[in-house]
Amino acid sequence: MVKATIQNETIHAEAGALHYMLGDIELTTKMPSAKGFLKSLVTQESVFKPAYKGTGDIFFGPPIFGEYHTLELNNEAWILDKGAYVCSDGSVETGAFRNKAITGLVGGEGFFQTKVEGTGQVIIQAPGKIEIVDLENQTLTVDGSFAVARQAHLDYAIKKAAKGIISSMASGEGLVSVIKGTGRVLIAPVPNIYENLLTQITSSMPRPSAGK
Repeated sequence: MVKATIQNETIHAEAGALHYMLGDIELTTKMPSAKGFLKSLVTQESVFKPAYKGTGDIFFGPPIFGEYHTLELNNEAWILDKGAYVCSDGSVETGAFRNKAITGLVGGEGFFQTKVEGTGQVIIQAPGKIEIVDLENQTLTVDGSFAVARQAHLDYAIKKAAKGIISSMASGEGLVSVIKGTGRVLIAPVPNIYENLLTQITSSMPRPSAGK
């Protein structure tokens, strides 16, 4: 689990992430603005972001066998994969980032991803151990949805692995994520074995017939 210790402070979290808390802590959930509501719809993140204010310890944990990572933001912005956001300092703003139309359409990420911006800590989750890739005017090509987070100023696109669609299919790679520029990318190339096992068990469970 993620343990957040606050001293007369405020933090935000994804709805449903709380496991338990100890101390003099007030939990509030405000109705979002119209703009915030639309952002939540397009990012598929919860429309409500609970705020925890006071002094004590708060324990968060999503229902997966994944890995956690702490992002230290220093007046910067990051783009997160869907479902990666867990919680953050109150000084960090969460919003939406609009991908290029074709990129969002074929990349599986949709037209929008979650954006975090400001100064403070952000806790994210990944399907496996995080690997940090620092680009120096370079190009990173990633197979699948292994890119968990990237600095917002980096160029991001989805491309065919080979020049032609037939060549891409023959290579076995198909579509890949291409990230260019100078900055940092977090990837999780090796998913946690327990996450894979849970996915296999869930997918193999019998589903109820229609109408039952």
